[in-house]
Amino acid sequence: MAAPMSEQRLPGMVIWLDGDLGAGKTTLVRGLLRAAGLSGPVKSPTYTLVEVHVVSGLHFYHFDFYRFNYAEEYLDAGLDEYFSGNGICLVEWPDKAAPYLPAADMRIELRVEPGEAGDGRIARITAASARGRACLAGVMSSSLLRPA
Repeated sequence: MAAPMSEQRLPGMVIWLDGDLGAGKTTLVRGLLRAAGLSGPVKSPTYTLVEVHVVSGLHFYHFDFYRFNYAEEYLDAGLDEYFSGNGICLVEWPDKAAPYLPAADMRIELRVEPGEAGDGRIARITAASARGRACLAGVMSSSLLRPA
C-alpha cells in the first residue's frame, strides 16, 4: 500500500520556524511530533543544537541555532549532513545560520498576540518551494485551517 500523499511530501522538507523567544516554536514542534505519533519527550535543542526523533520510519531533526554567535558555527558543527537526506528538518532561529543553511520549503512565523483571556499565538505559514506548496495544499485541504 502506498504512503498517504501528505507523508510522500514530507521527506526532505526543510521548515524554518521564526518568532521571538517564548513565541512557541518548540511547543509547535512538540505538537507536530505528537500528531505524527511520537509519545516520548520532546525537549528544546537549545544546548545540543539538534534533537533526533524517529516516528513511523520518518526522521525528524529539530534544530535550534539561538546560541550561535556567528553563522559559521553551523559549518563548524557539521550539520549539513542532516539536510542532505530524506529527514524532515525543523529549524528554530534559521537566521543565525544564514547564509549556510539550506533554503526553506516552508516558513512558519509565530508571534504572541495579547488578549483579554491571556496570550495567544498567531502562526503565519508560507510555502517557499514547490514541495512546500504541495505540502501546504495537502494540509489546507485536509483540515479546518484556512489562510488569513
